[in-house]
Amino acid sequence: MDQELTTVEKIRRLPWSIGAWAANAVFVQLTFFGSVFILFLSELGLSKTEIGFLLSLLPFFGLIALFIAPAVARFGYKRTHLVFFTGRKIITAFLLFTPWVMSQFGPRFTLAYVIGIVAFFALCRSISMTAIYPWSQEYVPSSVRGKYSALNNIFSSLSGFLAVAGAGYVVGHSTGLGRFTVLIGVGVLFGIVSIWAFLFVPGGAPKDKTQTAKTSRQDLKATLKDKRFLRYMAGAGMITLAVTPLTSFLPLFMQEQVGLSAGNVVLLQNGTLLGGLLTSYTWGWAADRYGSKPVMLSGVSLTALLPACWLLMPRQIGLSLYLALGIAFLQGVANMSWVIGADRMLFVSVVPTRKKDSYMPLYYAWMGVAGGLSQLAGGWILDASAGLDGQFLILKLDQYTPLLISSLVLPLLSGALLQSIRAESQVSLGEFAGMFLRGNPLLAMESLIGYRLAKDERATVSVTERLGQTQSPLTVEELLKALSDPRFYVRFEAIVSIARRGPDERLLDALIDVLGGHEPALSVIAAWALGRIGDEHACPALHAGLESRYRSVQAHCARSLGSLEDKTALPLLLERLSSETDCGLRIAYASALGKLGAQQSIGEILPLLRASQDVSTRMELGLALARLVGDEHYFVQLLRQADAETGTVLSQAVTALTKKLRQLYPEQEDNELINLMEDCADTLARQQLDRGIALLGCAASLLPLAEIDASRRAILLECAERIDEFGTQRIEYVILTLHTMNSIETI
Repeated sequence: MDQELTTVEKIRRLPWSIGAWAANAVFVQLTFFGSVFILFLSELGLSKTEIGFLLSLLPFFGLIALFIAPAVARFGYKRTHLVFFTGRKIITAFLLFTPWVMSQFGPRFTLAYVIGIVAFFALCRSISMTAIYPWSQEYVPSSVRGKYSALNNIFSSLSGFLAVAGAGYVVGHSTGLGRFTVLIGVGVLFGIVSIWAFLFVPGGAPKDKTQTAKTSRQDLKATLKDKRFLRYMAGAGMITLAVTPLTSFLPLFMQEQVGLSAGNVVLLQNGTLLGGLLTSYTWGWAADRYGSKPVMLSGVSLTALLPACWLLMPRQIGLSLYLALGIAFLQGVANMSWVIGADRMLFVSVVPTRKKDSYMPLYYAWMGVAGGLSQLAGGWILDASAGLDGQFLILKLDQYTPLLISSLVLPLLSGALLQSIRAESQVSLGEFAGMFLRGNPLLAMESLIGYRLAKDERATVSVTERLGQTQSPLTVEELLKALSDPRFYVRFEAIVSIARRGPDERLLDALIDVLGGHEPALSVIAAWALGRIGDEHACPALHAGLESRYRSVQAHCARSLGSLEDKTALPLLLERLSSETDCGLRIAYASALGKLGAQQSIGEILPLLRASQDVSTRMELGLALARLVGDEHYFVQLLRQADAETGTVLSQAVTALTKKLRQLYPEQEDNELINLMEDCADTLARQQLDRGIALLGCAASLLPLAEIDASRRAILLECAERIDEFGTQRIEYVILTLHTMNSIETI
């Protein structure tokens, strides 16, 4: 027995598998699984029931998987696949003789001839597919299953896109059966290329009899007791019943009901391929990151939407082609979402790797039954409803209407069933969809790509900044990685970026870890970020940060606790404000207490303000006091405006305040306080700042202080003294006086 492959070896050989499937995609589109084959059968004069019967042979032969699985394992998955994969191509080549058979033996013998080819092809296909499912589970590592599926589908869609474009040209610019045989011949050539590429895919070695002896009835019974597996098969079967006949007969619907030409019907496949091509990598990336289930259910939801779009689209008009291309694009998006999500769930969550020999044949056989029944039912429904014609509200009724309605209902039933399956991820469909609806998903995807491509620190810092600007949940993983980057400024920028976005539990926990770490420069910014995010769950960590040996960390933790309005921090902050000797810490405590509305701290903050020499510090302390007696907006606005034209701004503020004082004290309309305020406003308007500010100080002392609460009274008395002492040198006392007087009316 061959030595088990390492993950590195498997990943190194994956391009061969991708190349093989890309070449096979051309074969698929030009032979049995594309619009070309459906139009070819229609050209032969087959009815829809006969077409449905022929197409049903392809999946129905999957039933033999139940009987040949042990033999396939003994013969070797790779060897079995290659032998019968080659047989598929050889048998398909016999379709090239169809025009000759038609001319020599007539339509009925030609029908039997085509049925024989399809039957032999279906047999070889079923045997090779019985081998490829367990083989692919072996050679594709689970860790990259989503990305592999995405890349595989990208290249397969691209090659299929080119094949369909060429087929559309050939079908649209020629007539007769010959045009189809040319395309089938090209498909066979690409099929041979895919055989060659599969030779280089590793794994799939034969198993001895002792390994396969147990893959029997006993294993089958055990597999049938797996409820999760049975629910998955039932849900996947419903999707197959809904999608397969609709996909098969859609070309005829487009030609007969919508009015598209044969060439345009073939080109319509490019819309589907383009939708899959452009979204494949996104779905694969999302499946690996958020799990199979939300991606799979997204595909189910979009699949249910498609029939409604086909039912409602206008027909026999010039825009029909473009609308059909748009819906086909959506179909490609839905198909890719379903394929990537469902396949990943099957291989990673539903089927145990050690039991793939018993699970996979049963799965493939069941899907064959579902696929075969869907084709038979689709053809029968179309022929049975051939006479249907009419109008119901805006809905045009024809023979395709029952098929489209059933294709709408079945995915909804499938989604309800698949929703109950436990998967490796607990992300719900609603949460998953919300990730693409919140923030800027396009900028997020661009930033994710940029993050992976960034080559130096400067570029990484720049893209990390954009990760935060997106406000999208899609960037959480990259921000977490940036937090553990070895480059300091990348980690620093990651913290800042996290602070810019909304709360996220994982990011919050990561910031808490940084706060408790041993890098004070980052702990400081983490403490700031926790306060800016505004999530109260950070409070315990910030309380712990108050005990840090680094004073800068203590200061930022105190400020953040104030921002979070954590009232439980009041006693400790009050105690530290009175006992702390470090000026910087005292300022931080004062600022936090101001946000917390701790009026009992006024007695400690006023002397701290008086002793402060730094302008920005004095403004911060003045703001803390302003918050204790009123709305901070008035204080900040007045402070900003006073920088430009101090006298004018202060005069306007005093004038407005005088009107309020008249309303507050109507019985003192002509008293000394009002006259002094009017004189102050006039003096300030003349830019006589020294005298105007002195008059304001006098007016503050004339207020009926006995009627004012203790907090405002203490501030006003202190401001009056300091105005008298400093005059225009300490503008914060002037602003604080006006702010406090303006807040009196709210008592």
